[in-house]
Amino acid sequence: MKKFLGIMMLALLLVALTACSSSKNNSGGIKDEQADKGLEVMGETIKYDPNKLVNNGDPIEIEYWTWVDNDAVIKMAKEYEKIYPNVKIKVAVQPWDDIWTKLPLALKGKSGPAMFGIHNSQHDILIPYLAPYDIPVSDLEADFNSVNPHVIDGKVYYIDSVINTGNIYYNKKLWTEAGLTDSDIPKTWNQFREVAKKLTKVENGKMVQAGFNYNGGGGYNALYQGMNYQKGVLMFKEDGKTANFDNEATKETTKLLVDLYEVDKVGSKDFGDDSTMSFGNGQSAMVYKWGWMAGELANKYPDIEYGVFATPTPSEDVPFAYDRYNGESTPGINTNQSDEQQAVAQDFLKYLLANDNYSKEVAFLNASFPTKKSLVEDEEILNDPVLKVLAPRIERLIWPGPFPATIETTANQVIENILYNGQDLNASIKEGQEKMESDMKDSNFKSLEDKYQFYSELK
Repeated sequence: MKKFLGIMMLALLLVALTACSSSKNNSGGIKDEQADKGLEVMGETIKYDPNKLVNNGDPIEIEYWTWVDNDAVIKMAKEYEKIYPNVKIKVAVQPWDDIWTKLPLALKGKSGPAMFGIHNSQHDILIPYLAPYDIPVSDLEADFNSVNPHVIDGKVYYIDSVINTGNIYYNKKLWTEAGLTDSDIPKTWNQFREVAKKLTKVENGKMVQAGFNYNGGGGYNALYQGMNYQKGVLMFKEDGKTANFDNEATKETTKLLVDLYEVDKVGSKDFGDDSTMSFGNGQSAMVYKWGWMAGELANKYPDIEYGVFATPTPSEDVPFAYDRYNGESTPGINTNQSDEQQAVAQDFLKYLLANDNYSKEVAFLNASFPTKKSLVEDEEILNDPVLKVLAPRIERLIWPGPFPATIETTANQVIENILYNGQDLNASIKEGQEKMESDMKDSNFKSLEDKYQFYSELK
């Protein structure tokens, strides 16, 4: 009897091992044999049918590199893995300061990640390693806005999942204390100046509360761009390669911003060098910031109750453009990876683009408006305090392309020379133009401003 039981146990063990071998490969990966997942097809023009086998159901692992800890792609990768148990998406989070050195080196060989996050400022170093999306451009354009600026020789290598621009963030407590209500939200720059005066506090000749603060990065160097666009003045000259900084619009814009400090005295160059921190500490009533500010406030200054309104314009008429925008890019696919890895990456990409949840995750994460057309009137999107302010302006935002850093770093130096060093405004702007031209003389940058849908209004 003992011998019989022993033989039976051995037989059962062999059966179990045989069964396991049919569901796992030698490396321990799971074999997927269920094509029909019982799931609905997603998407409108770009459709994704999950009822299939990926990589013929054979186990496969691909790698995804990002610099964002809470990257929406990571969450979606876990959902994708639940549908296809044979697929493993290994995530590597690299620090921002490292990834743009490590990634191009990895992509040169055959062992680089199959997919990776893209920031459009790194376009030039990444484009040699990008595989075009296996989706017709016409399908992308049917489902997403702002595709056209990313079309290269009839192909697309990444698009904007969301776009963002500047807004005015205001402290609701200080707003109420000043006797202001929602009806006082300014629409023009002249109205803004008057509101800023009411929000400014001075005690014993010393400013204790700034009505408006643009000190630090993302202040003047971002504001002047949008304010010039409002007047129909482009950032680059007709050749698309030369900075268009020394012009009357820049002088008017700069004078207005300087006058806010030196004439209206609603802020000061000496009121700290970080307007973000000043706002977070309740010392500045209004600041101009992009979508990242919402996350900054939530993480570092959760007690500040803030509101958001659209950046003012010269008049209440619709301007040429409300501001510049920038986008958060969809993932890139490594053209040097194996055909099998690229096929899985392309499939996962289509899963992302067909899935509304991906666009919404990115939108809320970055306080940026989704480019996916099916979400334009989405209730959750329009209930978000930042996104609802962006919504009416989305069509009238312009993207000049990933321009060289000198455009902003030099502009910062210009305003510092005027405010801190007493340099003549016109001379400083002229000097800034020369510096930008010098820095860009060997650049391959070409402006995309002529792809703006209302560009013809300048003619």
